[in-house]
Amino acid sequence: MVEWAQTAMKEIIEFVEKAQGVIDWSQVDEMIELLLRTKIKDHAVLVIGMGRSGFVGKAFALRLMHLGFRVYVFGETITPAIGKDDVVVAISGSGETNVVVRAAEVAKNIGAIVVAITSRPDSPLAKISNKLVIVPGRTRLASEQDYYVRQLIGEHEPLAPLGTLFEITAMILLDSLIAELMKRMGLTEEELKARHATIE
Repeated sequence: MVEWAQTAMKEIIEFVEKAQGVIDWSQVDEMIELLLRTKIKDHAVLVIGMGRSGFVGKAFALRLMHLGFRVYVFGETITPAIGKDDVVVAISGSGETNVVVRAAEVAKNIGAIVVAITSRPDSPLAKISNKLVIVPGRTRLASEQDYYVRQLIGEHEPLAPLGTLFEITAMILLDSLIAELMKRMGLTEEELKARHATIE
């Protein structure tokens, strides 16, 4: 039996459904408007994320490429220097990932516009960003003391480990953002498909 897997899947789906009502959609709208201006002015978009957040970022960057954006992923050998008014999308559930925070700081000092996607509005990443999109999610392990207190009162750790809830919610949000960009730009799936890799 895969009882735990089914329970975890149900828990993840319920979390994402609840997140839809918690997300500040005006923050998302501001991000979309910024990306549209960036596209019109042919500025670059640089996506930064480490670990699983990095995979979410790469998926988002791929879709931006399909939409015709000049987009790059931090750490790739072909990523050029960024400049003033380029956009940096920095993804970190905790908002404390050292490489992400440091890269965002450097980008902001250059004059790039930093958009932070994080669960923590009080985090170092959030504090240095120009724009903020708060995505709910569990981003760290509870302390041992907190864990036992919650066990005593009947509250349990979620079955999705570590930052999974943030990462999945961020992935779904960013894919939803792509759908909105497609609509506002008047693009069809066929037009996106024309930019899809032909060698794979």
